[in-house]
Amino acid sequence: MKIRAIQTGSVRIKAAQVEGRGHGLRRRLAIFTGTEWTEWLPTYAWVINTDEGIIVVDTGQGAHLLESGKSLHPFVRWEVAFRIEHEQEIGPQLRALGIGPRDVKRVVLSHLHMDHDGGLAHFPNSEILVAPGELKSASGYLGRLRGYLPHRWPSWFDPRPLNLAAEPFGPFTMSRRLTEAGDVVAVATPGHTADHISVAVQDGDTSYFLAGDTSYNQNLMLGGKVDGVSADERVAIATLDTIRRFTQSRPTVYLPTHDPQCADRLANRRLAGA
Repeated sequence: MKIRAIQTGSVRIKAAQVEGRGHGLRRRLAIFTGTEWTEWLPTYAWVINTDEGIIVVDTGQGAHLLESGKSLHPFVRWEVAFRIEHEQEIGPQLRALGIGPRDVKRVVLSHLHMDHDGGLAHFPNSEILVAPGELKSASGYLGRLRGYLPHRWPSWFDPRPLNLAAEPFGPFTMSRRLTEAGDVVAVATPGHTADHISVAVQDGDTSYFLAGDTSYNQNLMLGGKVDGVSADERVAIATLDTIRRFTQSRPTVYLPTHDPQCADRLANRRLAGA
């Protein structure tokens, strides 16, 4: 088993999005009223080499996100900034590793925000898996209001539903095996979006938790600090608590998408809370 971190450019966001300020509606509005920005943060996608083929978790940013005139959505225009070159997209980086588009068996999307599905165009031959509730939230006029902007999806985009079952995996009550061996498992981690999923990879006695945007860094997860985006604060807190219990039950390397320490933690197997 081998996991690679692929950095697909960088992103800056409001500090109030990373760690929520206040509670309820005030917390969510603080993203728009706040003036403090983060530094440039990495945007990671993940490549898992399994005995059953290559699985990609999230596809990162795409250079087309920088094109002007693509969106009038206020969040996209004023609350986030992207930085990426074409050669930093996941496709060219995989080719540099000797991995072609037909080599990727399956692409799993934690959710459908633009910095997680922006590289979909590089995987026309792969099975794409998305939680059905996430796809529903992203569809139609209401999806656009929520910030899901489908113009960035390839014309062939027709994902298969990633249906989780009531099969416990550690403290998680909903899961689905992504390999026959059961060493790669999708689990429900609602919060950042209502149907957000994460992927746990078991390699020997160590678990690697590909966390998407369950939190923007490890310290926020360990501290149970909700971001500014999650619609239901109680649900997000419960998810962070479940992840924390998972990391306490087995040696776990925690890998959220935008944590600057992820590459080092992955390379050195630095465990959560160590």
